[in-house]
Amino acid sequence: QVQVVESGGGLVQAGGSLRLSCAASGSIVNINYMGWYRQAPGKQRELVAAITSGGSTNYADSVKGRFTISRDNAKNTVYLQMNSLKPEDTAVYYCNVNGLYNSRWAKIDFASWGQGTQVTVSS
Repeated sequence: QVQVVESGGGLVQAGGSLRLSCAASGSIVNINYMGWYRQAPGKQRELVAAITSGGSTNYADSVKGRFTISRDNAKNTVYLQMNSLKPEDTAVYYCNVNGLYNSRWAKIDFASWGQGTQVTVSS
């Protein structure tokens, strides 16, 4: 089993910054993909940013130039630095981690979500 825990959300004024963290734990063999998603009230969950094991990144157009995703492979942790925040960035932010873990009998693919962390940007 793999657990994913996010932290770092909160209330910030427009133009401010926040840094989200997401740590994966368990009998992890390797992590191929780590991504941040968000879901605002009444809207579908959407990809914000993602990073592969090789360091390739992908961003939603709405956050390009303002958000930066990075990862610490040794700590199985991914970060999302959010600058120049806007009220429309308000949402619950979720972390998604994909990779391989050791079960009792074999190595098994996993895809795990965190519980989410609230980000609120006031105008």
